[in-house]
This record gives sequence, C-alpha cells and structure tokens, in this order.
Amino acid sequence: MTQHSDVVVIGGGQSGLAAGYHLRRLGIEHVILDAQAAPGGAWQHTWDSLQLFSPAAYSSLPGRFMPAQEGEVYPDAAHVVSYLADYEKRYELPVQRGAWVSAVHRDGPYLRVETSSGDWRARAVVSATGTWTRPFLPAVPGRRDFTGRQLHTVQYRSPAEFTGQRVIVVGGGNSGAQIAADLTGTAELTWVTQRLPRYLADDIDGRALFDAATARRRALDVGRTDTGGVASLGDIVAVPPVRAARDAGLLCAKPMFTRLTATGVEWADGARAEADVVIWCTGFRPALAPFAALRLRGARGHIATDGTRAVDEPRLHLLGYGDWTGPASATLIGIGRPARDAARQIRDLLG
Repeated sequence: MTQHSDVVVIGGGQSGLAAGYHLRRLGIEHVILDAQAAPGGAWQHTWDSLQLFSPAAYSSLPGRFMPAQEGEVYPDAAHVVSYLADYEKRYELPVQRGAWVSAVHRDGPYLRVETSSGDWRARAVVSATGTWTRPFLPAVPGRRDFTGRQLHTVQYRSPAEFTGQRVIVVGGGNSGAQIAADLTGTAELTWVTQRLPRYLADDIDGRALFDAATARRRALDVGRTDTGGVASLGDIVAVPPVRAARDAGLLCAKPMFTRLTATGVEWADGARAEADVVIWCTGFRPALAPFAALRLRGARGHIATDGTRAVDEPRLHLLGYGDWTGPASATLIGIGRPARDAARQIRDLLG
C-alpha cells in the first residue's frame, strides 16, 4: 500500500533531524525514513576514540544545545549518539526505522519514494543520506595484488585488533591523523599522505572552521574573491590525541607510495615497506544512488543545486553533503541554517 506525506526526509542522522525540526516548527507534515535500526546516524558506526573538533556548545543542532561531556572538552562519538537520540525524542520527530530507500521517481505532481517497507508519495523530498555509506578507495596500482588486509575508515574501530601488526594508514585529513595517532604505541605504524600534513593552529577548532566556511560562501555569493575557506587554514584539527602524538614525534608522514605489492607498498625511488594492513582514510562520496532515475547527477557525481534545492527538480532538497549544499553543512553546527532554508522553501512550494 502506498502511503502519503507532504514531505519525505530520507535519512535520520543529524541532517535529517535538523530538517525534521524546522519542518515541525512550520507545521509541515513529514516523515523521516531511516535505514538504521537505532538513532545516531553514522556516529554510531565510527571508531571508539573519535572526538569532535568543537566543544559541545558549538556542536549543537537547532533548538537544543548539546550538553557537555563530563571530563571532556571535545565530546566523543558515543556522546553525540546519545544527544541525537535525545533530540529525536524531545521533538517527537516522526522517524521510521529500518526503511531502506531504493529509488525516487517522478509521479505526476508527486515524487514516489520506493522503500523496503512500501512506497511513499510526497510533494517534496529532502535527501539527507550523507556520505558514510559510500567510502572512496583510490585506484592505486597493485591494490588487488596486496595479500594483506585492506579496510577503510568506516571499518576501523580500535587499535587493539592491530597489536604488533605492520599498519599503513593512508590519508592526510582528520580521519587519517586521528587513526594514525590512535595506533601509535600499538602497531608498527607507517603514515602516508599525499602532501605534507597541514595542521591547524592548536587553538583553532570547529568554531573557527564554521566561521571560515561561512565567510567563504558569503564571499562567493556576492562575487568577491574566494577566501579559500577551511582549506586555507589547514587539513588537520589538532585535537588532544593528535597533538600529543605529533608533539611526541610519533606522527611522521611519508609521501604517497606509487603502488602496492603483494606484501606491502613501494615508492617511486624503489623503497619498500612491508605491511600486514592498509587502512584507507581517503574520504567519501555522496550517497545519492536512490536518485538515479531522476537523472540529476552532474560533475563529480553531484546534483546541481541552488542553495539546497536541486536545480532540475525543485521538489528535491539536499542537506548535509558539504559546502555545495550549504557552508559547513556536513557538520552538526553547520546543518541548522541550510535545513531552515530548505524547510522555508518547501513551505512556499506547498503553498
């Protein structure tokens, strides 16, 4: 049986909850379809030691401050999961769990959303599917020849399972730095980055990153020179574990290797390193497969947007994928404004 709702939000993580909050405030009927079995979005699947880049008060969704975590300046992932579960309950957001969305089709005045639990027809759809389910692995020569274990950021949990092993961590962003720091003292670590690691100043955290991303978007919107945004500040936030490992001389990055061998990696000058494990901290792509039938994908796999609204399908809004759908919109603090703007435009669309 097909069900109906004015708005279907796909994804019940931080972006979907922020959308639900603003839709609820405007009195717009909606449902939030989430494939997960429990609240928390991707945060419930991260590695054990992951910490936010900002204090709790600067990592909040609209309407409710995240409480501080006792003994921590920067909350961990478990604290975020608890906060998101409480947020969902506090605002009585209409989340349906275990609803896998397979496709979205045009259906006259509606968009038809196909799910594992039946179809929905909606006058507008908000995509908040995130990126966690689409890890990116680079096409490095020899990757299929390596006989050791390969995993991505999404599969890493704790250093305990790598005790005494030779581990190569690939990636010079925050995930690569944090996981490399996590493994120091437990594994025989080799950290590999595309370029020299660029740490932000130790006193800079997510508050400054959000400000930088917002300033860049405002500059571009009015035709001023690109400020460079977050990228102009550096690639790695020096959260306490990363800072401690760096200052102890334990985070010494090597340049990117040219290929994998059966037993390790090889650099352009012929130097080699043996490895039992390669951990690819090489980022993600937007999880937009359900929208393939709408034929909206363009360069770099993105859907062209005006703010959050899809240019070629104004009934579709995209939230939380990065700067192309709102400044810092992939962060807890950054999703509030684009979610508000999307809800207001949907209100206008519905009349």
